[in-house]
Amino acid sequence: TFASAEEFLESDRLRETSCLITDVQMPGIDGVELQKRLLADGHRLPIIFITAFPEQRIRDHVLARGAFGLLSKPFSEESLIGCLDRALHAADRPMQQ
Repeated sequence: TFASAEEFLESDRLRETSCLITDVQMPGIDGVELQKRLLADGHRLPIIFITAFPEQRIRDHVLARGAFGLLSKPFSEESLIGCLDRALHAADRPMQQ
């Protein structure tokens, strides 16, 4: 785990990350900006968002950019496992250009 999005982006663990679970609202770089920066830098890792403040426009935005889910707090264990399963199986398949 990382204390912030900035810490994650600066870490040497970025390239070995199989799936990222991040909150939408965080101090500093928020989850939406984190997704934007990862995509801009060519990192296509699966992302699952969590939030206490579900907004349809945020959901639409992150899903349109490839997120595997946006879970509203509180969420069930089954919901998280389902998203993780889809994300990790998708990560096993080669990306299509």
